[in-house]
Amino acid sequence: MEEKILDLVTRGVVNVIPSREKLIERLNSGDKLNIFFGIDPTATRIHLGHAVPLRKLKAFVELGHFVTFLIGDFTALIGDTSDKDTERPRLTPDEIAENLKTYKEQAEKILDFSSVKVVHNSEWLRPLRFEDIIKLCQHFSVGDFVGRELIQKRLSDKKPVGLHETLYPVMQGYDSFHLDTDVQVGAADQTFNMQAGRTLLKDLADKDSFVLVTDYLTGTDGRKMSKSWGNAIWLTDNPEEMFGKIMSIRDELIIQYFTLATEVPLGEVEAYKQELDSGKNPMDLKLILAEAIVGEHYSLEAARKAKEHFKKSFQEHTPDFESFSLADCKSLAEVVAGALELSMSEAKRLIKQKSVDVNEQTVDDANFETQIGQRLKIGKRKFIELV
Repeated sequence: MEEKILDLVTRGVVNVIPSREKLIERLNSGDKLNIFFGIDPTATRIHLGHAVPLRKLKAFVELGHFVTFLIGDFTALIGDTSDKDTERPRLTPDEIAENLKTYKEQAEKILDFSSVKVVHNSEWLRPLRFEDIIKLCQHFSVGDFVGRELIQKRLSDKKPVGLHETLYPVMQGYDSFHLDTDVQVGAADQTFNMQAGRTLLKDLADKDSFVLVTDYLTGTDGRKMSKSWGNAIWLTDNPEEMFGKIMSIRDELIIQYFTLATEVPLGEVEAYKQELDSGKNPMDLKLILAEAIVGEHYSLEAARKAKEHFKKSFQEHTPDFESFSLADCKSLAEVVAGALELSMSEAKRLIKQKSVDVNEQTVDDANFETQIGQRLKIGKRKFIELV
């Protein structure tokens, strides 16, 4: 039990407020704690970086604690800009509902939702009166909000900072208070918002609570993993695509990925680190890493096949071409959109970037007329033959 607790508060954790030692002491007390994690369903896909806090929830469930998965259907109406340099576009209720459906389907690859309580913060935020909101705001300072680095940058760049944005931390803080939270889980960009929860719990309920801050997973290009930058490894990627993307990460990220994106025991991860430091070929460890990640999200058999596919396609240069029916597709853009399940605009952008080869010749004309028998290489990892 103590080993599980230590792993929970150290693996992929960059900060614990007020302290890691106090949280370990509380977890060892035998008390069943209320754990809170919230997401605003602002996107339809989850990447491996999003999975880091989900793994923490899974660990809390296994230790017997009460885990609440909060859907920020009301906070999403404002949009959190904690990790953005501009205002987030506000979503409609229909967009939020559709995003949530796909998010939950993907999150279930990691978290068993039958073991957690799922709530929507519109249940308690929508009924608040203006008087209630004023009283909540009295616990916070505008100076604290505008002192944040990204807000300061937006102000100095003469970009607008909406007054409504100052209410976001108050709303998230009230979520934590309403749920009588003992531990909030979230990524580093949520630290300010989670601290708001600690403030309200202390001021309104005289309760000390904890904030467990998880690390970021770096994307395939060395920056924070993000949909906007096209550097994400999505949980919806098929096994071959996921395997290939992992093989493309920078060598210095191998240990970070083992730590944050797998359940490989930390003792093994440390052994891999020592092997790297001793000069082991990083490619060998990437193969182990990719097989572990695909195996955890799909199956060991799927991981094995993805590994064979990678070796044939990129090491032996004898890729297997999947059959793709032309059906009603005529233009290259239509084929690319169908093969990768992209919008036409996304497919055209890919072609314009010279990322599509037809019979080993790069084609950048989206209207190029395709024919049965042609072999296409799309991006680095997709191979199809038109039938």
